[in-house]
Amino acid sequence: MLTEYMLRALLGLLLKKKVLGIGTRYSPNNAKEREYVDMINYTKTMLLEIKKADINTQNIFNNLIKEVGSENIPQNRKFIELKPPLERVDEYALFSNIIISSDRYLYIETLNGARIIDDFIELLKKEKGEIIEKSPTEILAKLPSKNDAIRAGIKLIGSASMRKINIRAAVGMTGAAAIERSIKLNEEIGEIPGVGFTKLGGEFALIFPTPFTPKEGEPVTHDNYLFIDVINSTSFIEEHGKETLVEIMNDIKTYIEKECKGKIEGYKEGGDDLIANLPSKDTALKATIDVAWHALANNAKIRAGIGKTRREAAERAHLADEIKLWNPAPVIIFDVADGLYAYFIPNPFTRAIIDYLFNKKSSIIIIFIFVFIATFLGWNLGYWQLGLLAILLAVLYGTTT
Repeated sequence: MLTEYMLRALLGLLLKKKVLGIGTRYSPNNAKEREYVDMINYTKTMLLEIKKADINTQNIFNNLIKEVGSENIPQNRKFIELKPPLERVDEYALFSNIIISSDRYLYIETLNGARIIDDFIELLKKEKGEIIEKSPTEILAKLPSKNDAIRAGIKLIGSASMRKINIRAAVGMTGAAAIERSIKLNEEIGEIPGVGFTKLGGEFALIFPTPFTPKEGEPVTHDNYLFIDVINSTSFIEEHGKETLVEIMNDIKTYIEKECKGKIEGYKEGGDDLIANLPSKDTALKATIDVAWHALANNAKIRAGIGKTRREAAERAHLADEIKLWNPAPVIIFDVADGLYAYFIPNPFTRAIIDYLFNKKSSIIIIFIFVFIATFLGWNLGYWQLGLLAILLAVLYGTTT
């Protein structure tokens, strides 16, 4: 644990960005997930913090309004916190959202036994929901994303409230999780209509004490822009040929369109960049990581940005130029809440060093590097005591392990 911490600190010093994780702690549940986890650990993909998110309930609510649409959240709502969010972006939680996909389950139950479930089926289908199970007083559906599920839940609550029927809605990564969240919400607030969900490790709910008429708001199909650009494409063409670049970019285009249900914009065959719209941020992140690995396997490196507008995505991709060790490497920049983060895929040389230090348990080498860097910085900054402090810490570590 200390070895990893020191390595992240050293890499953060070299990258001038805080390294939150190297690889992932996620435990795969099936063969497909195992393949993905093995790849992110093999490539030593790092999660970097560019601008720290200020994670609090108010910011989460503001972000929710932006993502779900203010027109879809009526003014009589109350936003309540049931469990506080994590104070920082967690590598495990972020990666699990990416690997498990953006699909979310929506559980609906009537609180006073009214049998109106059949009336909700058409509305859920309009929201691109898939009905999984239903009974006279309950329904479980799967929707394209968490925000789609929240929006659909609000519409159902509004529709029922106009008929003086109270319903409970809850969103979960699985059907069981959605049902359990609904039960907990009942325990917390009683039979007040509302929808429960998670955001950044916290538990929240939108509740509606008074009836309201749901406003029409169409599901947003493509609202997450992805900008991809091949790094040093001229040098790549000189070394590998134009045909290879065309083949890689066409592979990326096909994958985004067919596997990720994305819409390609601004791509011309033979070019070294493209813009795409994807159904959700999680899908955009997964797609970008996949294509970055594919390009890397074919000796190409990409920089990528994800944003709500084309300009925002392109600007974030250009920030990648500032993030490198000795040579440019694939970088994917995206936002979490009001913060900015990146996935950084180190070059083979860096991966070899990281792998050696991790697997060989070379604590002495880590300590040496730590002491050397601290001493070097101390002398250059005029704080020679920094080197002495590093030596004392190294001795303390050596005597206690």
